[in-house]
Amino acid sequence: MSHLRVLHDPEPTLREPSIEVPVSDIGSERLAKLAEDMVETMRLENGVGIAAPQVGVNERVIIVETGKGPEAFVNPRIIKRSFTKVDSEEGCLSVPGVFGIVKRHRKIRLEAFTQKGEKLSMDVDGFPAIIFQHEIDHLDGVLFVDRVVRYTQAPKL
Repeated sequence: MSHLRVLHDPEPTLREPSIEVPVSDIGSERLAKLAEDMVETMRLENGVGIAAPQVGVNERVIIVETGKGPEAFVNPRIIKRSFTKVDSEEGCLSVPGVFGIVKRHRKIRLEAFTQKGEKLSMDVDGFPAIIFQHEIDHLDGVLFVDRVVRYTQAPKL
Protein backbone atom coordinates (compact mmCIF):
# COMPACT_ATOMS: atom_id res chain seq x y z
CA MET A 1 0.00 0.00 0.00
CA SER A 2 1.11 3.53 -0.71
CA HIS A 3 0.30 6.86 0.87
CA LEU A 4 -0.65 9.02 -2.11
CA ARG A 5 -0.24 12.79 -2.26
CA VAL A 6 -3.56 14.57 -1.68
CA LEU A 7 -4.07 17.52 -4.03
CA HIS A 8 -5.16 20.82 -2.51
CA ASP A 9 -7.41 23.55 -3.89
CA PRO A 10 -6.73 25.43 -6.23
CA GLU A 11 -5.13 22.47 -8.08
CA PRO A 12 -6.93 22.55 -11.48
CA THR A 13 -7.33 18.75 -11.57
CA LEU A 14 -9.81 19.00 -8.69
CA ARG A 15 -12.15 21.04 -10.89
CA GLU A 16 -12.19 18.64 -13.85
CA PRO A 17 -15.06 16.16 -14.24
CA SER A 18 -13.83 12.58 -13.96
CA ILE A 19 -14.25 9.94 -16.63
CA GLU A 20 -16.04 6.65 -16.09
CA VAL A 21 -13.90 3.60 -15.47
CA PRO A 22 -14.30 1.32 -18.51
CA VAL A 23 -16.19 -1.86 -17.66
CA SER A 24 -13.17 -3.85 -18.86
CA ASP A 25 -11.04 -2.19 -16.11
CA ILE A 26 -13.43 -2.96 -13.26
CA GLY A 27 -11.94 -5.85 -11.32
CA SER A 28 -8.44 -5.19 -12.70
CA GLU A 29 -5.26 -5.27 -10.64
CA ARG A 30 -4.72 -1.59 -11.50
CA LEU A 31 -8.09 -0.62 -10.02
CA ALA A 32 -7.56 -2.84 -6.96
CA LYS A 33 -4.19 -1.16 -6.31
CA LEU A 34 -5.72 2.31 -6.72
CA ALA A 35 -8.52 1.46 -4.25
CA GLU A 36 -6.03 -0.03 -1.77
CA ASP A 37 -3.80 3.07 -1.97
CA MET A 38 -6.80 5.38 -1.62
CA VAL A 39 -7.95 3.54 1.53
CA GLU A 40 -4.44 3.82 2.99
CA THR A 41 -4.28 7.53 2.13
CA MET A 42 -7.74 8.21 3.58
CA ARG A 43 -6.79 6.47 6.84
CA LEU A 44 -3.43 8.25 7.16
CA GLU A 45 -5.11 11.61 6.47
CA ASN A 46 -7.90 10.90 9.00
CA GLY A 47 -10.67 11.07 6.42
CA VAL A 48 -14.01 9.28 6.12
CA GLY A 49 -14.02 9.36 2.33
CA ILE A 50 -11.77 10.15 -0.59
CA ALA A 51 -12.25 10.47 -4.34
CA ALA A 52 -9.74 9.53 -7.03
CA PRO A 53 -9.38 13.13 -8.30
CA GLN A 54 -8.04 14.09 -4.87
CA VAL A 55 -5.02 11.88 -5.55
CA GLY A 56 -4.61 13.03 -9.15
CA VAL A 57 -6.61 10.28 -10.88
CA ASN A 58 -9.57 11.67 -12.79
CA GLU A 59 -11.63 8.49 -12.79
CA ARG A 60 -14.97 7.84 -11.12
CA VAL A 61 -13.73 5.94 -8.06
CA ILE A 62 -14.49 6.79 -4.43
CA ILE A 63 -13.78 5.27 -1.04
CA VAL A 64 -16.46 5.70 1.64
CA GLU A 65 -16.39 4.72 5.29
CA THR A 66 -19.76 2.97 5.36
CA GLY A 67 -19.76 1.89 9.01
CA LYS A 68 -18.56 -1.59 8.00
CA GLY A 69 -15.15 -0.24 7.05
CA PRO A 70 -13.94 1.63 3.99
CA GLU A 71 -15.39 0.40 0.70
CA ALA A 72 -14.57 1.26 -2.91
CA PHE A 73 -17.32 2.31 -5.32
CA VAL A 74 -16.69 2.54 -9.05
CA ASN A 75 -18.74 4.76 -11.38
CA PRO A 76 -21.15 5.73 -8.57
CA ARG A 77 -24.31 7.55 -9.53
CA ILE A 78 -27.04 9.05 -7.35
CA ILE A 79 -30.32 8.07 -8.97
CA LYS A 80 -32.74 9.32 -6.31
CA ARG A 81 -32.58 12.00 -3.62
CA SER A 82 -34.90 12.71 -0.71
CA PHE A 83 -36.78 15.97 -0.69
CA THR A 84 -35.62 16.51 2.90
CA LYS A 85 -32.21 18.06 3.37
CA VAL A 86 -30.00 18.31 6.44
CA ASP A 87 -27.30 20.71 7.50
CA SER A 88 -23.91 19.01 7.48
CA GLU A 89 -20.70 20.48 8.85
CA GLU A 90 -18.04 19.41 6.37
CA GLY A 91 -14.35 19.66 5.78
CA CYS A 92 -12.20 18.18 3.04
CA LEU A 93 -8.74 16.67 2.71
CA SER A 94 -8.24 18.88 -0.36
CA VAL A 95 -9.23 22.08 1.49
CA PRO A 96 -7.35 21.75 4.79
CA GLY A 97 -8.35 23.89 7.75
CA VAL A 98 -11.70 24.97 6.26
CA PHE A 99 -15.08 23.82 7.57
CA GLY A 100 -18.59 24.89 6.74
CA ILE A 101 -22.27 24.02 6.70
CA VAL A 102 -23.55 22.35 3.52
CA LYS A 103 -27.17 21.35 2.84
CA ARG A 104 -27.27 17.71 1.74
CA HIS A 105 -30.09 15.30 0.98
CA ARG A 106 -30.96 13.17 4.01
CA LYS A 107 -31.34 10.00 1.89
CA ILE A 108 -30.09 8.91 -1.50
CA ARG A 109 -30.33 5.89 -3.76
CA LEU A 110 -27.00 4.98 -5.30
CA GLU A 111 -25.93 2.75 -8.17
CA ALA A 112 -22.29 1.71 -8.54
CA PHE A 113 -19.94 -1.18 -9.10
CA THR A 114 -17.80 -2.75 -6.42
CA GLN A 115 -14.09 -2.88 -7.25
CA LYS A 116 -14.63 -6.58 -8.07
CA GLY A 117 -17.21 -5.68 -10.73
CA GLU A 118 -20.45 -6.47 -8.91
CA LYS A 119 -23.24 -4.02 -9.74
CA LEU A 120 -25.09 -2.71 -6.73
CA SER A 121 -27.99 -0.46 -5.89
CA MET A 122 -28.37 0.78 -2.34
CA ASP A 123 -30.40 3.18 -0.26
CA VAL A 124 -28.23 5.26 2.06
CA ASP A 125 -29.19 7.73 4.77
CA GLY A 126 -27.59 9.72 7.56
CA PHE A 127 -23.85 10.34 7.70
CA PRO A 128 -22.91 7.81 4.97
CA ALA A 129 -25.33 9.57 2.56
CA ILE A 130 -23.52 12.84 3.24
CA ILE A 131 -20.13 11.23 2.56
CA PHE A 132 -21.37 9.76 -0.73
CA GLN A 133 -22.71 13.14 -1.88
CA HIS A 134 -19.47 14.88 -0.92
CA GLU A 135 -17.29 12.33 -2.73
CA ILE A 136 -19.47 12.14 -5.85
CA ASP A 137 -19.26 15.95 -6.02
CA HIS A 138 -15.48 15.51 -6.33
CA LEU A 139 -16.04 13.29 -9.37
CA ASP A 140 -17.98 16.16 -10.96
CA GLY A 141 -15.28 18.75 -10.20
CA VAL A 142 -17.25 20.30 -7.32
CA LEU A 143 -15.68 21.05 -3.93
CA PHE A 144 -17.68 21.40 -0.73
CA VAL A 145 -16.68 25.10 -0.53
CA ASP A 146 -18.84 25.62 -3.65
CA ARG A 147 -21.86 24.53 -1.60
CA VAL A 148 -21.08 26.12 1.79
CA VAL A 149 -23.94 28.21 3.17
CA ARG A 150 -21.92 29.34 6.21
CA TYR A 151 -18.31 28.82 7.21
CA THR A 152 -17.66 27.49 10.70
CA GLN A 153 -13.89 27.79 10.27
CA ALA A 154 -13.18 30.28 7.55
CA PRO A 155 -10.40 29.99 5.00
CA LYS A 156 -7.24 31.80 5.96
CA LEU A 157 -6.36 34.56 3.52
